[in-house]
This record gives sequence, C-alpha cells and structure tokens, in this order.
Amino acid sequence: MRGPLAQGVTLGKTVVDGVEWRVSPGLVPYPQAVAAMEERVAAIRAGTASELVWLLEHPPLYTAGTSADPAELLDPHRFPVFKTGRGGRFTYHGPGQRVAYVMLDLARRGIDLKGFVWRLEEWVIRTLAQLGIAAKRCPGRIGVWVDMPRGPEAKIAAIGVRVRRWVSYHGLALNVAPDLDHFSGIVPCGLPEYPVTSLEALGQPIPLAQVDAALAATFPEVFEHRTAEI
Repeated sequence: MRGPLAQGVTLGKTVVDGVEWRVSPGLVPYPQAVAAMEERVAAIRAGTASELVWLLEHPPLYTAGTSADPAELLDPHRFPVFKTGRGGRFTYHGPGQRVAYVMLDLARRGIDLKGFVWRLEEWVIRTLAQLGIAAKRCPGRIGVWVDMPRGPEAKIAAIGVRVRRWVSYHGLALNVAPDLDHFSGIVPCGLPEYPVTSLEALGQPIPLAQVDAALAATFPEVFEHRTAEI
C-alpha cells in the first residue's frame, strides 16, 4: 500500500465490527492527515479498504471551514492557518485535544448528512456521560456544550464534516486538556458570545487513553444501531 497511511503516521491499529480504529502517537501534521483521509475515503468508496475511525492530535493550528469569515481570524500570524473542505468556520486544533476523524460509508449505513452530524454530537455526549460529565446540544449551534456555573454554556467539542460520494471524513475535536488561550486567535466557530472549555478546565484531568476507551465503548451504541434522532 502506498500513500500517507503507509508512511508510519499511525500506530495502535485494531478492527472492531469491520471498522478499523487507529490511534496516532505524537502530533500529526494537518496536511498529512487530510491527504491520508482523502486517500482512505477513495479506497472505502472503491471497496478496497474498511471504514476508519482515526484518533490523533495536531500541532497548534487554525483551520478555516467552507463558511469561514476572514474577520474571525483575529491573529493570523500566531499559528499556521489551513483552508479545509469541511463545513463550518474557524476552529483550533492542538495538543491536548482529541481529534476523531470518522470515515464511514453513510450510504451503506443509511445515514444522511444531518443524521451523521447528530450522531457525532450524540457520540460525544454519551462519551462524556461515561466520564461523569453532563453535556448537551444547543438549538441552532452545532457542537457539544456544557453548562457553566456562571455565564453562558461553553463549547467542549466542535463538529466539522465533509462527505464525498457518501463517504464521510473530518469529524470532531473534543477539548481534553488543550491550552485554551490558543483559541483567542480566532472567533471559535463564529460564536464570540460563547466561551470554549475543556475537561481539564472543568476540573476533570482525564488522560487521553481513558477518553479513547470511552469513545470506543459508546461508538457502537450510536453508529451500529438505529438511534432515535431528536
């Protein structure tokens, strides 16, 4: 096999119910990750590779989704900025953030785009529940949110997806223990009135390995079975 995934960027490969799971050590460069996803999406569509859930971290960077407003990039020289084909606006990625790239054959699973986004949110909500944290959706705002003692609710996970010939890629970013000051260089997801938070900031310094175990445990509940969408 040739291409980015064959060049040693990932370790920790397992296969669960036909879906490959990979956990990459270290910090994966963003362009390399996008190239690897595009290669895998094409292979899934061609029937030459299985579906993939890829868990990783990136070095500090900003990404601009298809709806990004240049005015919301407040500090364009702080970190590298990458234009990306996923939906949404500006987001931050960096160490301490668990990124989950989800490459699934939505046509085979009978899931439309709205249902896929709903399931990504549900996956995070159930994962956080396993870790003892109550999280929720907020009408009109994609992502996963937690109530704060004072002020508005805060965003703990961002969702940004792309679908090519009904195979999904990109996915979600869950704030485990990133440097929250790094978000100050953008207007996260175009919502200046809402802060971002993390498990660590909520007083829950949970190791990434434990987060990964909860993600793996809750994934089948959401993606392998019929789930009532609200």
